[in-house]
Amino acid sequence: MSFLKAEWRKLAIANYEIDKSILKDYIPFGTELDLWEDKCYVSLVGFMFVNTRLFGVKVPFHVNFEEVNLRFYVKRFENDEWKRGVVFIKEIVPKRTLTFVANMVYKENYETMKMSHQWEENDESRIVAYNWRKGSNWQLIKILASLESEKIEPESETEFITEHYWGYAKVNSKTSNEYEVTHPKWKKYNVIDYEIKVDYADVYGEAFDFLSSEKPNSVMLAEGSEITVENKRKIE
Repeated sequence: MSFLKAEWRKLAIANYEIDKSILKDYIPFGTELDLWEDKCYVSLVGFMFVNTRLFGVKVPFHVNFEEVNLRFYVKRFENDEWKRGVVFIKEIVPKRTLTFVANMVYKENYETMKMSHQWEENDESRIVAYNWRKGSNWQLIKILASLESEKIEPESETEFITEHYWGYAKVNSKTSNEYEVTHPKWKKYNVIDYEIKVDYADVYGEAFDFLSSEKPNSVMLAEGSEITVENKRKIE
């Protein structure tokens, strides 16, 4: 049985090119950085968990909720093939129980903050926004996009960002946790405009302070789908 089943919906994604040396202490044992056209990316990602079930059970008050994370991309060569995965600098959710379980079981770096979201549509476009509060300061990623979705082009930057099907978490210098994330190919919405207001140093640490004044290389909005998060295994 899968550890978690849910839907991930309306994924707002901002991608920044970053110096690889900034990530060296975050790379899990057994993996290496996965680059897009020789660019090393970190992504700010906001989305909704919908219809969430833990080992098949809906936990009251933990079924629908926001998440915002900062992540980067790695790969691991095993059984004559590359596994493409993500590593999270930090994952922000509004429920303390989620933070406790994820940090204890998967050795992730979750933090609980007050959060909200905005989904709106009119005749011509849609707005998707995610807000989270660090201390007294509200942070924001907001996207104005097309109403209609379309397929993600093969071998595109959007495909690279959205099709990493493994998660890796660094336990220590000689141990990592690995888990599979399953979902079908997603569709995307064309981005018309966006707004990002994030104090990256305050939320994610001084190493990421420069992102507060950096313009993202690209901004995307993916529809998402049903997903599963499978049980972890240890890599040593």
